[in-house]
Amino acid sequence: MVNCCGLLTAQKEPVPLKSVDVELEVRDHVATVVSTLNYENKEDKPLEAVFVFPLPGDAAVCHFSAKLRQTQIVAEVKEKQKAREDYDDALSSGQQAFLLEESEQSPDIFSMSVGCLPPGESASIRLEYVTELSVQADDGLRFCLPAVLNPRYQPQGSGGSGSGNAQVTSTPASLVPYTLTFSAQVSSPRPVSRIESSCSLDPLQYLNSEQTKATIKLAAGHKFDRDVELLIYYKDAHQPTAVVETGEATAKLGTLMGDPVVMLSLYPEFPQAVMSSVASCGEFVFLLDRSISMGGRMNNSKTDQTRISSARDTLLLLLKSLPMGCYFNIYSFGSSYEHIFPKSVEYSQQTMEEALKKVGEMESNLGGTEILRPLEHIYNQPCIQNQPRQVFVFTDGEVGNTKQVIDLAKKNSHAHRCFSFGIGEGASSALINGLAKEGGGHAQFITGTDRMQPKVMQSLRYALQPAVVDISVTWDMPKDVSVTVLSPPITALFQGQRSLVYARLSGQISEAAEGGVTVKYSLAGHPSQNQLQFSLKPAENTGLTVHRLAARTLIRCLEMEEREPGQQQDDSVRKKVVELSVQSGVSSAFTAFIAVNKDSGEAIQGPLVRRNVPTARLNSLSMSNSLSSYSAEPHGRKISECCDLMSSGPDSVERDGMDPAESTWKSFIGGLFGFKAKKTVKLSGTRPFDSGECRPCQPPIDPLLQVVSLQKASGCWDLAPALATALGKTSEEMEKPKPASVNQEVWATILSLIWLHGFKMDSQEEWELLAVKAVSWVRAQNSPCVNECVEAGNALLGCKVQKDALGL
Repeated sequence: MVNCCGLLTAQKEPVPLKSVDVELEVRDHVATVVSTLNYENKEDKPLEAVFVFPLPGDAAVCHFSAKLRQTQIVAEVKEKQKAREDYDDALSSGQQAFLLEESEQSPDIFSMSVGCLPPGESASIRLEYVTELSVQADDGLRFCLPAVLNPRYQPQGSGGSGSGNAQVTSTPASLVPYTLTFSAQVSSPRPVSRIESSCSLDPLQYLNSEQTKATIKLAAGHKFDRDVELLIYYKDAHQPTAVVETGEATAKLGTLMGDPVVMLSLYPEFPQAVMSSVASCGEFVFLLDRSISMGGRMNNSKTDQTRISSARDTLLLLLKSLPMGCYFNIYSFGSSYEHIFPKSVEYSQQTMEEALKKVGEMESNLGGTEILRPLEHIYNQPCIQNQPRQVFVFTDGEVGNTKQVIDLAKKNSHAHRCFSFGIGEGASSALINGLAKEGGGHAQFITGTDRMQPKVMQSLRYALQPAVVDISVTWDMPKDVSVTVLSPPITALFQGQRSLVYARLSGQISEAAEGGVTVKYSLAGHPSQNQLQFSLKPAENTGLTVHRLAARTLIRCLEMEEREPGQQQDDSVRKKVVELSVQSGVSSAFTAFIAVNKDSGEAIQGPLVRRNVPTARLNSLSMSNSLSSYSAEPHGRKISECCDLMSSGPDSVERDGMDPAESTWKSFIGGLFGFKAKKTVKLSGTRPFDSGECRPCQPPIDPLLQVVSLQKASGCWDLAPALATALGKTSEEMEKPKPASVNQEVWATILSLIWLHGFKMDSQEEWELLAVKAVSWVRAQNSPCVNECVEAGNALLGCKVQKDALGL
């Protein structure tokens, strides 16, 4: 009889994991994370506890140990199969053992097995990793402690879900039965201006008068039921830096761990004259996730937009912001995929309207998240001459074949740039960051209360920048010092975005010596360069953080090389990865951490009971329509998630009705372009009904989206009743003050620009590009009385916007 005291899952099974304690230390843009997982066996049989959980996709796991009573057992890194065998041998002989390994499908999923935990015993598992913090569009550094592990869809035939897999429980986030404590210490050469979070925080505390050191922690009562995201802001963040770290004293000279390693953080600054110009060419391909899970709420709240409706709003802004003369297409995918046009078409009023009609009809009804096939189709399309292709991927990231998708982006990076957007909590950081990094683009995460539109428009601005080509990095070092670069070549540079370079230094290095690096590149035909001089004196108190990040970078490069065609018969690359992983103590796809308690005395008796520790998943539409569990073979064999999200076909799941936000959007777009929203009958104009079922009141239409939706592809607006309504006026009020010598389109366009500047400056980054297009259109008309129009428009709308502010 199982004693069911203590923590229980929703299935009333005991949970041996009691709590998770996390300590974060951030030094400038590098984070060291120490997680302590506290286990307790309150049953009357020995346990094996298996926990499948997410980590940041670019984390370098570098320490794993267990504390049992007063005994500390430190794990070592071994080749994965050997580690598994050692674990099995230990369990079969009644010894306590611990195994930690990375998923073979995705580097952001790990499995921890705690074997032979005796009745009444406790164990504390310490897991440590280091990671780089990515730079966001608003210059914040993003740290995310992932708690949510949403089911990853395995495409049919991918071999991801074997028949012998045992279930690893996932549970709705609100029912996670263990707690989290979290604290962070931040230090930087520059002052810490603020720290923001998706979770409630205690007030920021500064540790010195210069405000270069600070601490923060989660407010009391937080449950580990959602991702913990921190955004850290420094003053004067765009400063190139170099950190030199001395090697490990016991390691052999001439090896990665024995020699000093330098980490360069480069922030290119481009000439303003070049940056002010916006490309008028390009092929823009938008790839939208329409899997069932995209019907979930943005912030896991009933009052928020669904992910799919937010994505539709974003596509509206994107389509309005594209320059005349470019080409575009829109793909959507789930278990199958669709495209609006057979091939990319030239951007015009007609093609834009046709695309918007189709976008307005898009729902989250295409089954599972199978992104590989539509990407292959896009990459197989012939490129249009002098129209560089830019691919924008919108997904909630519930993808199982992550490495295949990333490899495809890398293979095609010579002709395509890929901009990726992770929507909602639980999006795979390995997928989103990997697509952008290997695809030469930029990654964004939209979580918490974030609006998708500002982040996407920032990426569109990057895509419209001239591509940086002919990038080279040259080193200027003392004559007795040689440099071995460990990072892959830089393939993409963006204004204000950081590039990291790791290199091993060997030879006679004097602490007084200096080194230098020069980054050369060509931007819109203009040769440019940025230089950085730095001291070769090793930094203090860095431990081996830089070495481990460098090892992780090299390991990931080798793993990708191992997956390239032609490597199947040659395991030399795999051997290099194992050797480097063991030498550096950093996890890889081919190694695992193994610890065995050989001093436990007598063997533990009795049958071993397996307990799967539940992982948080969000309650979303996907969970009610899918098998929402993870699977892993016993003892952390191949980790694969067996949630077949209605893979029998795109039409196998049909919702009875639309979300209120969806019906609002459809009715709105339908009114503009003359089609009907399906399944929706509006009664009294305020409450939509689906199949006779009463739904909550629909949210009001965003006035900004109303105004934006009425703009023509050329950049102008018509003086139409719909525009008058959107601006809060009647048609008569709009027409009366119009100067007689000005045509209606110029007047309507200037009014719209005044309204945007007068009432929507807080959303400027969302409409800035379409306003630039509008200004260019007005200038091209050579219209008289522009000053008079601006004055009359200000008087009509009650604004005080200057002509210069409009760009006119």
